Amino acid sequence: MVREFLINLNNFFLSVSDAIDLANPSISAHQIRVAYISWRLAKIFNLSPERLKHLYIAALFHDIGALSPKDKFRLHRSIERNLDLHCIKGEKLFNSLPFLAPMAPLIRYHHKPWHLWEKEGASLESPYVLESQLLNLADTVERLINRDEFILEQQTIITKKILSLSRKDFHPDLVTAFLDLSKQESFWFDVTNQRLYSILLKYGPLESVQAGIEEIAQLAGFFSKIIDFKSRFTSTHSNGVAACATILSHLCGFTEQEVLYMKIAASLHDLGKLIVPNSVLEKPGRLTAEEFNFLKQHTYYTYMILSSIEGFETVAEWAAFHHEKLDGSGYPFGLTGDRLSLGARIMAVADIFTALIEERPYRAPMGKEEVVEIFNSQLRKGLLDNRIVKILFENYEDIEARVKKYQKLAEKNYLEYLEDLDLAA
Repeated sequence: MVREFLINLNNFFLSVSDAIDLANPSISAHQIRVAYISWRLAKIFNLSPERLKHLYIAALFHDIGALSPKDKFRLHRSIERNLDLHCIKGEKLFNSLPFLAPMAPLIRYHHKPWHLWEKEGASLESPYVLESQLLNLADTVERLINRDEFILEQQTIITKKILSLSRKDFHPDLVTAFLDLSKQESFWFDVTNQRLYSILLKYGPLESVQAGIEEIAQLAGFFSKIIDFKSRFTSTHSNGVAACATILSHLCGFTEQEVLYMKIAASLHDLGKLIVPNSVLEKPGRLTAEEFNFLKQHTYYTYMILSSIEGFETVAEWAAFHHEKLDGSGYPFGLTGDRLSLGARIMAVADIFTALIEERPYRAPMGKEEVVEIFNSQLRKGLLDNRIVKILFENYEDIEARVKKYQKLAEKNYLEYLEDLDLAA
């Protein structure tokens, strides 16, 4: 069912970075733009390929600590009182995965001004200083851009502002490098190009780096935290769905590689929820028709984001079709049973089961009797796959125990994350 694959890591990172910025459409592609500016500046300083890759990845996710749309907007408009807090959040998240841990200090210090580095006796040769300064400068430049004005009309205003911050916020050498780079109209056209994703995909510093299924599974698990940690009520959901979906796929005869594919899809199945405000996710009562219609976008965006990654076609379908129904009454594509693969059907059952047995803002977790009745009701209406639901019922206690075990681990990670933030604040 699933072929052996290697995923272009640049393609994967660009798509997930793009997804994170969807949280606020008014600042879409902010992190991708910052990654481009950082990359162009870094080439002037002849960073080694390894350091350049680390800076590029950090830039793509430098605001990963601002999880809600409101946080992102306040940050972009520089009205967040504690700029340090989202840096600490981002550092904490990056340190949770060995692959990303070397980049954590760049995220931690990407708002630290040069005068504080200088006060500590640091130089551009000191660890993390040059990269964090490059990231800080790139971030500032991007935030100075008015998206409602033609970019060349802003060129002089932006360069004057950056020049005024020399020695205070930025090392003079970085300001000089930026002023030289800013003379190229093509630089500004690239930064504001709607196809900047494609430019970085083809020419960026990770253009030829490939990742195998094990690495992608680890990264998917990491990014599920970004999705889930938006709200206490979703903080363990993706872990629970992944636990349920993997055991169901194993019981349905999937190969080990296919089960791992399912784990990736489950970890990312709610990626599109990054655009949904917490006021909807945490509403204690029934959603209005307008709120529910807004929520329906999340699976559409999950599909659009994941399907933009070459080799992720199957993952995209398994992840994004979890609200489709066999009779075509689901959303957002209205697919019928003949268009829904076994993997997509498993994900639908796993998502419903996990949601029913976990706490929600408007209700307590449901017991087995209630869960079984809801599934039977959906089976009578022809909405779900009878075979998969039967397997779920036959292994109910084992699956429930596995889901709760993995959700307990996710809850521990979430509480530790919050505790560290409280200490930092």
